[in-house]
Amino acid sequence: MDKIEKLLFDNADEKYRNFHSSLIPTVDKETIIGVRVPTARKLAKYLQRNCPQDVVAFLSELPHKYYDENVLHAVLISDISDYDKALAYTEKFLPFIDNWAVCDIFNPRAFENHENVLWQKIETWLDSNHTYTVRFAIVSAMRRFLDDDFSIDKLYEVASVKSDEYYVNMAIAWYISVALVKQYDVAVKLVKNEELPAWVHNKSIQKAVESYRISADKKQYLKTLIKHE
Repeated sequence: MDKIEKLLFDNADEKYRNFHSSLIPTVDKETIIGVRVPTARKLAKYLQRNCPQDVVAFLSELPHKYYDENVLHAVLISDISDYDKALAYTEKFLPFIDNWAVCDIFNPRAFENHENVLWQKIETWLDSNHTYTVRFAIVSAMRRFLDDDFSIDKLYEVASVKSDEYYVNMAIAWYISVALVKQYDVAVKLVKNEELPAWVHNKSIQKAVESYRISADKKQYLKTLIKHE
């Protein structure tokens, strides 16, 4: 057992392992050590400060055996401040993501203030055949392009993604629901005009209605747009 693997096992939480494994059915429970995400973040800081060479080696070792190694991998890349370096590691890591949890933890801070070049990468990732690369693109668009860098074209580009994959469609619904929070006047037209597949359409409304950031009158209107079989 190498240093980082031992560190993860030394910080395992069996109760968390049992609970969390039920939330990620696409992952074999035997590959889950049971390290909580806040603990993984602390371990990442420790390794960056005290074992930088081990971090470099670890980020080059793909695929990993354990789910928790992928969580740590995502956190370590997310902490990198240099855009080009973070992007290079991201491109190498994306094909090895095999579940929604690691995908959604993965949020490189180096992407901030690089929106122009980042959107070009998001467009590439949206066209991927890999489920979690597409999901990562959608979640990244949600995090970084629904505020100051929002545009109708970007909204429709994400909304136009067609997939049979549950975790892609759930990401689109999540994205649309947040768009309804942040860019309601534009996003509601997308829903009103029924430009989404029925499942995504209804799930987007459901998630928006569940949000505390949307007013009661808007929620009431959105409920009238639900598609019934």
